[in-house]
Amino acid sequence: MRVPLLDLGEQYRALAEPIRKEIDDVLATQHFILGPKVEAFEKALCDYCEMPHAIGVSSGTDALLALLMSLEIGPGDAVLTTGYSFFATAGCIARLGATPVFVDIDRATYNFSPAALEKYLADNCNADSDGKLRDRSNRRIRAILPVHLFGLCCEMEAILSIAEKYGLMVIEDAAQAIGAEYPLGNSRAKAGTMGRAGCLSFYPSKNLGAAGDAGAIVCRDEQLAARLRICRQHGMEPRYHHHFIGGNFRLDELQAAILNVKLPWLDRWSAARRGAADFYRQEFERLGLTNRVALPHEPYRDCGLTNHHIYHQFVIRAPERDALRTHLGQREIGTATYYPIGLHQQGCFAYLGYQEGDLPETERAARETLALPMYPELTPDAQRYVVRAIAEFFED
Repeated sequence: MRVPLLDLGEQYRALAEPIRKEIDDVLATQHFILGPKVEAFEKALCDYCEMPHAIGVSSGTDALLALLMSLEIGPGDAVLTTGYSFFATAGCIARLGATPVFVDIDRATYNFSPAALEKYLADNCNADSDGKLRDRSNRRIRAILPVHLFGLCCEMEAILSIAEKYGLMVIEDAAQAIGAEYPLGNSRAKAGTMGRAGCLSFYPSKNLGAAGDAGAIVCRDEQLAARLRICRQHGMEPRYHHHFIGGNFRLDELQAAILNVKLPWLDRWSAARRGAADFYRQEFERLGLTNRVALPHEPYRDCGLTNHHIYHQFVIRAPERDALRTHLGQREIGTATYYPIGLHQQGCFAYLGYQEGDLPETERAARETLALPMYPELTPDAQRYVVRAIAEFFED
């Protein structure tokens, strides 16, 4: 049996007719950039995220970049973020001349660790005479940028409390977690809605995927939203009058049209992923594998939330990860390693001076984690085949 890591074919076949109609509408109008489809999608996204402002942009990476630019983060500034994420999280910080400062992750969730964050700030930072927080290299600490990894929200209550204590803003990278919920106080909040602003990605493999690159920023601040809308058009308002240097971060009408069709299905798809995750757990337990591999952690499962985890990825931890991946590949089972090298160990960040052992949980996760097939249409037979193949690996 062949089981791919991700199969988008069935999703498209189910929605092919309305998607094609929307594409035809765009082609008929010949309005390709920031038109009525984008406006409709932004409004629908506001409703879904329960936020007053949504700004469609050209990718999840550009969402981060445009937001950091609009907040005027640049040379002399530092942003605290995770060492275990897709490159864009740190790359956008460095691209603006600011410094990414990597904080270790929680062993169980792989998310940004509040304890590691608090320790870094307490050990390395002090307020200057103007009350601005600076590190030992005299860089101004401007923000905390947690990533809601693999579809699970970070421990935001602790992170927000630390941010308030030190006078820092929080920017959420929710590229992998649209719709994921967190038990904030006596209520619940969605990924991307708890900090100053949140960044979303609609890369095709995401739970809500476009037919190419697309992204968005959600926020409550009307002035920030207005600045972001100007930023995505080269800092231009009105036409040919540039107040600051922005970029070409506009969302295409074609992508917005497709996303408009898909958004109403998002919660159903995320529920199907959770169902698949539950079935994986049953199979791992049935075959006695829970002492051989660590399954994804679900810290909010019993908090009364619907989307306590949206399972963008189903990531296990196995000490013999690379050998296991080879074994599964020989049986035509798709897998992926997210991420095999911590950001602090990437060659382009060598100038920051991190050494092996500086972020031990990040480095351990990079050695041991493996993503298994996960998509809404994944069948129980396919999952049985995957788990049985893992059992065979440990029997050899």
